[in-house]
Amino acid sequence: MTDSQLIREIKDGNVELYSELMRRYQRKILAFIYHMLKSSKLELLAEDLCSETFYKAYRSLHSFRELDASFSTWLYTIARNTVLSELRKQKTAHMSLDESGFEPVAALDAAPEQLVLRNERMAMVREAINNLPEKQRSALILREYDQLDYQEIANILGQTVSSVKSLLFRARASVKSQLEPYFGQTPLMEEFEGMNT
Repeated sequence: MTDSQLIREIKDGNVELYSELMRRYQRKILAFIYHMLKSSKLELLAEDLCSETFYKAYRSLHSFRELDASFSTWLYTIARNTVLSELRKQKTAHMSLDESGFEPVAALDAAPEQLVLRNERMAMVREAINNLPEKQRSALILREYDQLDYQEIANILGQTVSSVKSLLFRARASVKSQLEPYFGQTPLMEEFEGMNT
């Protein structure tokens, strides 16, 4: 069944089908929430906020309109708003990228020195992303890690598609400028999957 069919069935009273929607999106939503909480040292709240997101979505499912957004976009928006609300409660707005969300896949024949260097570079990229303003960071995470398209990101962040493209351009430029002192003019961004401009 498609998301749309499931939602129609749930709205018609087959509420047990909501568990299928949760199964489809729980890992992605949990990872997204974890990314947003990491540098605030609140990542232990990720599972609770994920549950809260799905609870809020269930309670509001009757108001969901496919004409406005896809279910996944709507769900990411609820997740983002839930996290931002929690961060306001915790008196912090510093958000980050999950350090465990970007792991290298090492070639079997790669030398240990190369693996160490690659891990150090990736840590530097994560730190550079962590230094971005919240909207740039969220846009970059949604695009490069969650592989969402521009329109979905625009809907989640409450921006236009052109604003999202601008946020992503500035985010990538900022990451690149933060890393240039360490790596010079090498095409660093191309070394990391999904980080190509």
